Amino acid sequence: MSETYTLYGQTVMDHFMNPRNMGDLPDADGVGEVGAAACGDIMKISLKIQDGKITDARFKTFGCGSAIASSSMATELIKGRTVEEALNFSNQEVVDALGGLPPVKIHCSVLAEEALKAALEDYLKKHPDVAAKVKEKEAARSAAPETANA
Repeated sequence: MSETYTLYGQTVMDHFMNPRNMGDLPDADGVGEVGAAACGDIMKISLKIQDGKITDARFKTFGCGSAIASSSMATELIKGRTVEEALNFSNQEVVDALGGLPPVKIHCSVLAEEALKAALEDYLKKHPDVAAKVKEKEAARSAAPETANA
């Protein structure tokens, strides 16, 4: 591949050429798949979760180089996070960690966020006790008065 091809940054190219965490987790606790073949990108993320923390994450992506790089980076970023932390994950984290994406490729990072959240929803459906605790914490956070930083 040409060294002068500059549409993507060095980090994007590294994750595209050497994707991390590619594949399935056969005993996954949560699996999310988003996208559509008709639009060109399909992303699947599998999660292994123990004691409320993501211990492993894998992906399978059918799509362009930035979709593969976004999947790879997202799986790197979410390992070690709690379920609650992962529910607040945003595509901007992927974009920032990759050193940016071309504007026409931002949707690839959005797909990674959506696949992760679909996998978390799958996990929470299978573990209603954890889902109830997450909802309780969100409700408590919403009801807590905001402190002024005066």
